[in-house]
Amino acid sequence: MSLADYVAENSERLVFLTVQHVEIVLLSVGLATVIAVAAAVLTERSPRVRSVLLSVTGTLLTIPSFALFGLLIPIVGLGLVPTTLALTTYAIFPILRNTVTGLEEVDPGVVDAAQGIGMGVWRRLFLVRLPLAWPVILNGVRVATIMVVAIAAIGAAVRGPGLGELIFRGLARIGGANALNEVLAGVLGVMLVALVLDIIFLLITKLTTPRGLHV
Repeated sequence: MSLADYVAENSERLVFLTVQHVEIVLLSVGLATVIAVAAAVLTERSPRVRSVLLSVTGTLLTIPSFALFGLLIPIVGLGLVPTTLALTTYAIFPILRNTVTGLEEVDPGVVDAAQGIGMGVWRRLFLVRLPLAWPVILNGVRVATIMVVAIAAIGAAVRGPGLGELIFRGLARIGGANALNEVLAGVLGVMLVALVLDIIFLLITKLTTPRGLHV
């Protein structure tokens, strides 16, 4: 059976796994965004703490994905939870790094002007600084998303959802009927998800970034 025939015959299953893959990626990146932006804001007045936080999250990024998934099994078992935790862990650093950079690059003169018209710390943060840092933050979210799309496939090792199931099952049966088609369908599906999400983030960046602030 050719790859095209395999895809046509298993289209419903492929669509289901692709949707699962997108959902787990967006869930993990969403959690990572909340954690990273909050951490960047809360450590703004503590450069030493922020530096340690960046070092720790950057170091976590170097843990091989198989090892991290394996380490989580005794703690949270198999399935959705360990996959979400691992992907969220990997996504935090690029978002945190970009949030810190974005906030630091805001023109101090603009912040002083906001303070001059009576804005408090939190109003300056939410109405001035975060909106101006938004393009840089969003770029970090985009990088994190593309990165975890590939790592999510490894989640199949702990029975996580998504296209990794096809890749692992095909590799386990390599040489068997349709094993190669399963691997190819899984790999191409992951690449397609990454491409589509990247395009969506480019569009979001273009639509939500004021003229003159594009990065």
